[in-house]
Parts: sequence; structure tokens; C-alpha cells
Amino acid sequence: MAFIKKIITLCILVALAAGGYFIYWQQAPILTGDTAPIDFTIVPGSGAHAAGQQIAEAGVPIQPLLFNLLARGTGKSSRIKAGSYELKPGTTPTQLINQLARGEFAQEQLTIIEGWSFRQMRAAIDAHPGLKHDTITLSDTELMKAIGSEYEHPEGLFFPDTYLFAKGSSELQIYRQAHAMMIKRLDAAWAKRDAGLPYKTPYEALTMASIVEKETGQKSERNMIAAVFVNRLRLGMMLQTDPTVIYGMGLKYEGNIRKRDLETDTPFNTYTRTGLPPTPISLPGVESLAAAMAPAKSSALYFVARGNGTSKFSDNLPDHNRAVNQYQR
Repeated sequence: MAFIKKIITLCILVALAAGGYFIYWQQAPILTGDTAPIDFTIVPGSGAHAAGQQIAEAGVPIQPLLFNLLARGTGKSSRIKAGSYELKPGTTPTQLINQLARGEFAQEQLTIIEGWSFRQMRAAIDAHPGLKHDTITLSDTELMKAIGSEYEHPEGLFFPDTYLFAKGSSELQIYRQAHAMMIKRLDAAWAKRDAGLPYKTPYEALTMASIVEKETGQKSERNMIAAVFVNRLRLGMMLQTDPTVIYGMGLKYEGNIRKRDLETDTPFNTYTRTGLPPTPISLPGVESLAAAMAPAKSSALYFVARGNGTSKFSDNLPDHNRAVNQYQR
């Protein structure tokens, strides 16, 4: 009888010690403060046991058995979400379980710059290490169809901004998000546009905004730049803007525009053709959209760079020629 009591006492002590360790373990940091974060992935259909094994196999110093017990004890065993995660120093097993149950995936980001061409945007997406590269074989037209767009040509139709996404996300997620944001911004700007503008559709206004984006050195001059081009459209004058010529040259452009380039006709050469080019030439930001919809109240038809980032605006050709002589020659 005394032996049995000793065994029972020992079992109780062991259970208390194990319980105490388990309580300590679930609140103790898995990684110390000077340890680099560890990335791991939970595959779809994983329960607590499989998730614990996958986390440990990724190099996280966690005990899968205790992880499974904690997940079941907190009622979150069936709520673990598949995806890519990052374990940061200081995270406890309890916090990790909560992270997995809430689906707090490892966050990546991609910044699309105002004034980029779609080609530049696509190159940045193709090169991002945190994305699943599943659109590389798609043509631009196929990509637009894949994201459900009504447009075939992608230029100008993606909003420049910083986008957050879970590591390992499809590239299509970024394209869909940026496209939806541009359509939203364009529709909002179109609804507030000035009366009497020479645009038949929001797409034409988007094209103008893309030109304003590429032509503007000083942000404060966007409305005046837009006024010049709107005034020219109203009068049937050629826009004569270099960025459209450069866009039409495509990969032939090597950083310097020459007289023969201005004289070589393309659908985008606004020195040889009147009106707007057939598509946007860049990804315009919200300020360029606003400027295209509400140009400055001005009769200016010309502008020339002063050499300090600002422009000199003129209402007529003689004044413009004098400005060119002053600032460019």
C-alpha cells in the first residue's frame, strides 16, 4: 500500500511538473530577440498535428506534440488557415496559434510608381520574390481577360500605389487590385469633371491624365499643363508632346529624342497626328487624374521648361518663341 501511494504521489508530481512546464512553454518566446525571423508555409487541409510538423520542418524550434495539445486545448485545431507565415522573435506558442487561426500571413509589399509604363509595372511584378509568378506566359491581352477587365490594352489602367499581400500570392491579385482601384479613381474623378471638356469618355480623360503625368516636372503645374493640352484639343491643334512620341517608339527609344523621331509617324506621334493618342502612355496618379478633369482656367497654348523644374506658359507663339530663346538657347 505504501508503495502504491508513492507511485501515485510521484505521478501527481510528474503531472504537476508537466502541467507547469506546459503553462510556461506556451507563454515563452519561441525565438529570442537576436534571432532572424523564420518563414514557413501551412499547406491546405492541414490540421494541428500536420501544421506542427510543417512548422518544425521549416526550422522553427517548436515541439509538434505540445503544439498539437495547445491547439486542441484552445479549440483552434480546426481553425488553422493554410498560407505563408513569418515567425518573428518574441512570438509565443499561444500567439503563434492565434496567428494561424486568424490567418495573419507574412506580409509583402509592392510599390507601383506614378508615371511608370505598364511594361515597367509588369517587370516589377515579374521580379518580385514574394509573388507566385503565374502570369509570365500570358500576353497583355490575355492578362486583361484573366482579371476580368473590359479593356484589351492595359496601359494606364492600373493605379500607382503601394500594395500589401500575403507572401506567395498570385500576381493576378495585384493586377486585379490595382486595376479595380484605377477604375474606382477614374470613375470618381469623371463624376466631378468640369463641364465642357473635350473628352467623350472616361478613357479619353485617362489618356490625357497619363500625358499630364509624364509632362509635369512640378506637381503644382499639373493643372496648367492640362489646360494647355485641353486648349489645344478644343482648337484642333496638335498636342506636340514628346512623351507620346517616346511611347510610340517603344524599345527603340534610347534616352534621346531626335528631330527624325518627331517626324516619324506612329499612332502615338502627336507631332504628326491631331487629337489624343489611341491609349494612355503611363500610369497616372490621382493628382494627374484630377488635373485632367479640372484644368486651370487659362488660355495658355504653349509651355517651355525653365531649367529649374518649372515651366513658362504662353498664350501665343511669339511669346512662346521668346521664352524658348530665353530658357532653351
